[in-house]
Amino acid sequence: MKRTILSILLVCAALLVPATMQAQKNGSSRKVQVAGIAFYNFENLFDTIPNNPENRDLEFTPGGQRQWDGRKYWQKVNNLAYAISQFKTNTTPVGPAIIGVSEIENRSVLEDVVSRPDIKAWNLQIVHHDSPDARGVDVGLLYNPRYFKLENVTNHRLTAVKFRTRDQMCVVGRLLGQRIAVIVNHWPSRLGGQEQSEPNRVAAAELCRNIADSLWRTDPNIGVIIMGDLNDDPMDKSCAKVLGAKRNPDGVGEHGFFNPWWNILNDGTGTLAYKGSWNLFDQIIISGNLVDPKADTSWKFSTAKVLNFPFLFATEGTLQGAPKRSFSGGAYIGGYSDHFPTEIFLQRTAPKK
Repeated sequence: MKRTILSILLVCAALLVPATMQAQKNGSSRKVQVAGIAFYNFENLFDTIPNNPENRDLEFTPGGQRQWDGRKYWQKVNNLAYAISQFKTNTTPVGPAIIGVSEIENRSVLEDVVSRPDIKAWNLQIVHHDSPDARGVDVGLLYNPRYFKLENVTNHRLTAVKFRTRDQMCVVGRLLGQRIAVIVNHWPSRLGGQEQSEPNRVAAAELCRNIADSLWRTDPNIGVIIMGDLNDDPMDKSCAKVLGAKRNPDGVGEHGFFNPWWNILNDGTGTLAYKGSWNLFDQIIISGNLVDPKADTSWKFSTAKVLNFPFLFATEGTLQGAPKRSFSGGAYIGGYSDHFPTEIFLQRTAPKK
């Protein structure tokens, strides 16, 4: 009995210690803190209630085309919560400090996800804003208040396109004391063809770059992270030219951007499959002051990973080898999302107490 109680106390103690303080720096008593920052496209996480005044959500209702009832909805919510629970690592045992999300209908669906037993103990907090998007989907952000302290949120409308799309959400706070900003995006799709629709994503990238520049005018030392489903790959014009996100970290400049996903895609790993080929739309792009060891920021980029866990793959049918989504060919297959999640890890030497 005493051994059982001791085991429980040790587990509880491990969870109370900041998740970023598990790894030890070689040859030193100072520890290395590690923080995870993730992004996940939830692929049409709609509730079952027809509550949109323009009837944009009727497809995802019990009487709609998808026959989207409570059973399907809660299976998807549970699937997504389970997937997020697997984001934890040895150095981040209670998961990422921040998780950006897209393709959510409203705040209530996020409340359902974070309340699931798989991740409820993480106490993830929600940032959400209703966008004017024609399909009724938004971006959002989840954060662990033990590691990230929210300061302010601003939402930025993309007025340079002729249709209603998602606003860009800029969340500013402190990651264990270090001030950072996370800009959550879901850029316009490739509907009508990649080349024909490219100007829309170029406009989105210009808006995103302007948000970052305005942040630096106020606070030159703030770290800026651009994340989201960009509907473009790292080498496309919107990312490589307009954002100026470089393939390699050398010489990026404190107010430039480094894109670690460029080489990952070139090595054959993507986040979504289209006609047998991989794309990597789900990017997390890091400002140069979070890369350059000489810059006046404590957190520095460490690694980037596509979280393509085996259970997220379809194992049969036409989707075999691709992300297992909720529907295939109009039939419900009870999957997770048509995108894999992504995560970057920042690290720093733990401050002296």
